[in-house]
Amino acid sequence: MRADPSTGSQPGTYVEAEYNRDTAYIEDRITRDGEQWPVEAGRYRLVVARACPWANRAIIVRRLLGLEDAISMGICGPTHDSDSWTFDLDPDGLDPVLRIPRIKDAYLARFPGYPKGITVPAVVDVPSGGVVTNNFPQITLDLSGEWSEHHREGAPELYPEHLRTEIDEVNKRVYTEVNNGVYRCGFAGTQESYETAYERLFTALDWLEERLSSQRYLVGDTITEADVRLFTTLARFDTVYHGHFKCNRQKLSEMPVLWAYARDLFQTPGFGDTTDFVHIKSHYYEVHRDINPTGVVPAGPDLAGWATPHGRESLGGRPFGDGTPPGPPPEGERVPTAHNPHVGPDGLVST
Repeated sequence: MRADPSTGSQPGTYVEAEYNRDTAYIEDRITRDGEQWPVEAGRYRLVVARACPWANRAIIVRRLLGLEDAISMGICGPTHDSDSWTFDLDPDGLDPVLRIPRIKDAYLARFPGYPKGITVPAVVDVPSGGVVTNNFPQITLDLSGEWSEHHREGAPELYPEHLRTEIDEVNKRVYTEVNNGVYRCGFAGTQESYETAYERLFTALDWLEERLSSQRYLVGDTITEADVRLFTTLARFDTVYHGHFKCNRQKLSEMPVLWAYARDLFQTPGFGDTTDFVHIKSHYYEVHRDINPTGVVPAGPDLAGWATPHGRESLGGRPFGDGTPPGPPPEGERVPTAHNPHVGPDGLVST
């Protein structure tokens, strides 16, 4: 058993050469009627890294729901050392609200000697400076449910009650076989475990290709939590997972349905405008030195395809249902144009 080199993203171990993700998260929740952690605008700070697919989910959901004024956001840099993610993007190397140089400090403020993985996304209680939760699947569900009184006018229903059973079923397969499946390929310790993970991943991608051939979104006719969870893996597929993690049967751009689906979401406000391809490549190629010992970051791939027409409108569906798209991202939260050249300051993709 050896330490996972991606410990700053989501920790895991290798058991009998197969990668197993550590899912022992801090399970505290912020709820409407919570005694210790009640919903309260301005009290909490969402700490993320744009490179991390799990954190990217929370960034997207917060933006779609219009929670920017209710929950502030701290953004770590794309790389980290063995200790923690750091706030090296901020001029003085300190988060401007929490006044700490690394997210580990928020974990230790609440749990001295915290023994588990220091991960993002993490929600921090600003008054105490201590982390509340890093349970990334629950964070986004609670942003949809518990924080509804702070949603923007026109916010979509990302986890509608009548679709929850189906969303949960789809999410379970997508998580085990795709979101985590690419990591099982990338961190496989033997040829046998790699080939098993590879077959599982592409079996699931074939299932998704078929499912999405006749419907615009994964569940129902609007964007839901399920689409958010799949998108962050697809956005990283050709840039990282195809080569770096050896998920190379096909590129995303060679899977016609999934590629069109991914472009459809990318061109929807909240998705493409939260995707930072420079940070994504920097993280995986610089941090995973056991996979990429030189730390050399590839120059490609060409990103122009993300802005091409997708044709998914012909399947019907409405991205936001009876709601509306979010407005432009706040100035301090915009992805630099050089990191995603097809997204303008208004958050729209130029096609």
